[in-house]
Amino acid sequence: MAPMTYDAIVVGSGISGGWAAKELTEKGLRTIVLEAGRPIDPAVDYVEHVPPSQKRYRGMGNRRQVERYQPIQKHTGACDEWSSKFFVNDLDNPYSFPDDKPFYWIRGRQVGGRSIMWGRCVYRWSDLDFTANAREGYGVDWPIRYADLAPWWSYVEKFVGIQGRKENLPQVPDGEFQTPWPLNAAEQKSREILLTKFGGERVITNARLAIITANHGGRQKCHLCGHCARGCVTLSYFSSLNATLPAAQKTGRLTLRPFSVVHSVIYDPAKKRATGVRVVDGNTKEMFEVYAKVIFLNASAMESTRILLNSATKEYPGGLGSSSGELGHNLMDHIMDGGASGTLPFAMDKRELGNRPDAIYVPRFRNVKTKHPDFLRGYGFEGRASRSGWHRGTDMPGFGAQFKKSLIGDLGPWEMDFGGFGEMLPRHENFVALDPNLVDAWGIPALRVNCVYSENEHKMQEDMVVTATEMLEALGATNINTYKEDNPPGLVIHETGTARMGRDPKTSVLNAHNQVWDAPNVFVTDGACMPSTANQNPSITYMALTARAVDYAVNQMKRREL
Repeated sequence: MAPMTYDAIVVGSGISGGWAAKELTEKGLRTIVLEAGRPIDPAVDYVEHVPPSQKRYRGMGNRRQVERYQPIQKHTGACDEWSSKFFVNDLDNPYSFPDDKPFYWIRGRQVGGRSIMWGRCVYRWSDLDFTANAREGYGVDWPIRYADLAPWWSYVEKFVGIQGRKENLPQVPDGEFQTPWPLNAAEQKSREILLTKFGGERVITNARLAIITANHGGRQKCHLCGHCARGCVTLSYFSSLNATLPAAQKTGRLTLRPFSVVHSVIYDPAKKRATGVRVVDGNTKEMFEVYAKVIFLNASAMESTRILLNSATKEYPGGLGSSSGELGHNLMDHIMDGGASGTLPFAMDKRELGNRPDAIYVPRFRNVKTKHPDFLRGYGFEGRASRSGWHRGTDMPGFGAQFKKSLIGDLGPWEMDFGGFGEMLPRHENFVALDPNLVDAWGIPALRVNCVYSENEHKMQEDMVVTATEMLEALGATNINTYKEDNPPGLVIHETGTARMGRDPKTSVLNAHNQVWDAPNVFVTDGACMPSTANQNPSITYMALTARAVDYAVNQMKRREL
């Protein structure tokens, strides 16, 4: 295959890759997006309105097939009979980990990546997060602060369309919001009680979601069908497939090439620059090369790092970007599944209409004003109040009119759940490396992952149970059930780190503008770049970092400095 030449290469078409494509093309660069997986046709692949009766296994799934081909992916609830096609085949995409250090790597390889089935929660960080490493002596200091990223958050939020409530909380700054759906009666009552009983410290607010509540940018407002992970034919939730890639296509400067598995970056030691990437055709398995002046790696945190590790040269035998010794290190994920649920004593005369795809959120309150004696950093809670719904009928005996009447009228009491999501500290000993004995279906060396939660995360998870219980007790809840599950990292699907930003090339892989120190025309703006992970969902930060990095890269190119 003849080499191809463009102004810019983007590897990956998900959350950050879509933004890179949009910004590069809109700024005048002929850009190719290389996506490892297949194209998606929303008319065929989006199935949020398909009922169980139209599925072969009535929504229960082909368990034998899932066990064989998706033994890792099955651990996320979204990998069901409708949506399993959006998650990778684990046999084709292997990786390894020590027996005593499991890591569940949840992946999506198709145009749109995991932006098709992501949770859509979007929260800004504050300087409480950006300064934490320097303040507490973990990892390296972020080379940027809130003021550096605030205008870029605003920029991407206005395009994305985000529903949320302004709360004026310094630890989770407000953004550019559409009007949120109202809290239901039980959630609103719970908010009022907790504001009073905890002096405004613990706040139930609307989850900030990349789902529009009013028509926006040619996309229709959400109609509350509630099955977002199966697709969205109205384009109400944000994904690269629904929003950024179409924007890039409109410029006429985008080439989107699916079935293009990037092997490595091509480095020219004489120029001290990358000149392109090596690509394996996903169907023919033929290798070819694509050349460009600038390269954005947006394949997801560990995949982008795998590409850099596979880009070893005489100058950088540990991989491109390895001169600091930090490439592959400082892998993080959030920690979850500490919390409690209970039965609420109020709002029995109220019910909900529709199937809101949102949740409530309790922003971080630990280690905000006072230091906790047992752990560093903090956590927030996601959850919601709900009454039993139609789905309970699958487990109830009955038939006919009386049975239908019971489903409508006997909903039972409101149940409230608070589930924590906490920060994981960056630690050098949590890392990925190339497995010397394992390759994927395209012959590319696979990763071996070494990652465990530390005592700090486990102490935090224990505190989630304590504070969730305290809030339920304050609400007068009964039948309080606590939970603290021993899930491995990876399952939160917020993996970050392994090619961190920093101020010093001796201790980091990227500079303040997401450039690889060793090859300044290579940018990494997905989760790999993060020196820490805060406790907030990270995707909106990837988007802002990407838009900021593209702006910098294009300006550098105009000055002929890149």
